[in-house]
Amino acid sequence: MIFYFSGTGNSLQVAKNIAQENNEEIISIAAMMNSKEGKFEYSLKDNEIIGFVYPVYAWAPPKMVFDFIHKLKLNNYRDNYIFSAATCGANIGNTMKVLDKRLREKNLHLDSGFSVIMPSNYIIMGDVDSKTDQEKKLSAVQENLKSINSIIQKREKNIFKLVKGAMPGIRTSIVNPLFNKSAMNTKNFYANDNCTGCGICESVCNCQTIKVEGKPKWGNECSQCLACINLCPVKAIQYGKATESKGRYKNPDVTVEELKINNRS
Repeated sequence: MIFYFSGTGNSLQVAKNIAQENNEEIISIAAMMNSKEGKFEYSLKDNEIIGFVYPVYAWAPPKMVFDFIHKLKLNNYRDNYIFSAATCGANIGNTMKVLDKRLREKNLHLDSGFSVIMPSNYIIMGDVDSKTDQEKKLSAVQENLKSINSIIQKREKNIFKLVKGAMPGIRTSIVNPLFNKSAMNTKNFYANDNCTGCGICESVCNCQTIKVEGKPKWGNECSQCLACINLCPVKAIQYGKATESKGRYKNPDVTVEELKINNRS
């Protein structure tokens, strides 16, 4: 089984591809965390693989992924093969190291890990990639996934194909905690007069913090996935003044309907 977290579809595309090539099911972490009947206990089949697929937020997995792992219980675990694939715009720092540490707290461990470079959606800090760069990255993903699937199918261990970037330790151990402490708030989100009240932002929110009453209103929880901003069909949702002139991004191989289902059990 493959557990995934996705905002604008990059990680969902990767999870779907690996699941299809390895005859595994995919399970939305957000859907489980949001549901009153969220399922955190699973019984493993013989030789079943376990995967964790997610985007990198400030050089570490999203907090919701860690929260899910804390609740996770895998019955019949017999040294089943465990992998992780982290999607990113450029590099992942020590993401795999901190994920493996959390897994070891549950008496689990990573056998392989991969970084998958994909188009960026974090328009608070920068802009989306150009169409040309998006196409180049998405084209390269196909070859990367072929390699990843080959390694998983062969159950190869101690294989870590990662682009960590400069100063991975500092970025993950110092920048990420600051991000989790100060950046994950909703106070700067708002909808301008373009808003039609369509409700897409509410239905794709990983934290279910958005409620549309004429215009969307944000609660306190936020993962900074930016699905609400990027998937708004009329570019009504903004984050302060940082996003007004920026582009928007959604993975072309994933539909908005899939991203709505992504957050419901």
